[in-house]
Amino acid sequence: MTPSFNTFKRIFSLKAGLSEVYAEEVHAGGVLAMRGYLVFIILSCVFLYYVLHCILWRESTSWLRVIEMKRSPMLTCSLKPAFDSLLSFRGIYPFLCTSALKTIATLHENDNIALPYGLKKSAHHFYLALSRLQSCDLFPESDKEPCKKCVVVGNGAVLKNKTLGEKIDSYDVIIRINDGPVRGHEEDVGTRTTFRIFYPESVFTNPEDNDPNSVAVLTVFKSYDLKWLWELLAGITPEINHFWKKPALNLIYKPEQIRILDPIITRIAAFNMLQFPTTFPKKEKPKHPTTGIIAITLAFYICHEVHLAGFKYNFTDKNGLLHYYGNSTMSMMSKNEYHNITAEQNFLKNLIEKNFIINLTKD
Repeated sequence: MTPSFNTFKRIFSLKAGLSEVYAEEVHAGGVLAMRGYLVFIILSCVFLYYVLHCILWRESTSWLRVIEMKRSPMLTCSLKPAFDSLLSFRGIYPFLCTSALKTIATLHENDNIALPYGLKKSAHHFYLALSRLQSCDLFPESDKEPCKKCVVVGNGAVLKNKTLGEKIDSYDVIIRINDGPVRGHEEDVGTRTTFRIFYPESVFTNPEDNDPNSVAVLTVFKSYDLKWLWELLAGITPEINHFWKKPALNLIYKPEQIRILDPIITRIAAFNMLQFPTTFPKKEKPKHPTTGIIAITLAFYICHEVHLAGFKYNFTDKNGLLHYYGNSTMSMMSKNEYHNITAEQNFLKNLIEKNFIINLTKD
């Protein structure tokens, strides 16, 4: 039988339909393949990023070396200090170490508090800075004296012409603050320095001011302070846009001389010593302890007896000298919006009246 025209028409229609189905399947398969390639590329990029991040993290933080930095044992004095009632926290090790950093942060609640008084969201920056340091020891292993007599030397003009240098040098521990010079003022302030508390805007830059036997202690107020330290020690020129004044662009201290203060010391100074509120009104700038009060708080946790020198200021004479060095006047104190100097002076007066500390510069 000869197929009819309608039969051929049905056959061609069927083939055309099969071709369209095949074409649709090929197209669908191509789309799926393309999606598969895209997913593969995305996953590959994610994996590559992870690998590079791990490599850079390990290199930038010197991971293997950092883990080995452990704190040295603290010697306990059996005698209670006069200021014992002020110590609401016990057993505080003042310098950060990478060993058990997160454990200690949790213990001190530092992991729940952001900078300047905690580590929350900044642990990476602390690790980076610590990766460039070589020690977090408090005192040398050879130092076995548990009951230390300490003096905290302020920068007040009251030190000028007091010839307290020899007296200051007689203490077991001498704590100085910021860039208060020794060179050229030895008769009034002594020659020795055990610890010098600083921040990026207040550190020495002249190599002649370096005492190789001293330890420089960074007080951290922002993550950029840690970045600044890491960059300088890594040989990188640091950014200066995030500081209230130009920070140092070189360090005169070697890595083994540098420590990072545990933020809990500053937090104790602010909330326990000065009784600052934990929050301030939106229109008021938060107040923070001065380096001097932070240094005194540090002394309370490493010393059995604490004396002061150079912490008295004459607020009535606006044109009087502010420091025992330089030409800055007391008028600068009234311009400072970040500190409550009146609260600090009242705090120190209370300590002296209760004989918790001894003031070497009473007048």
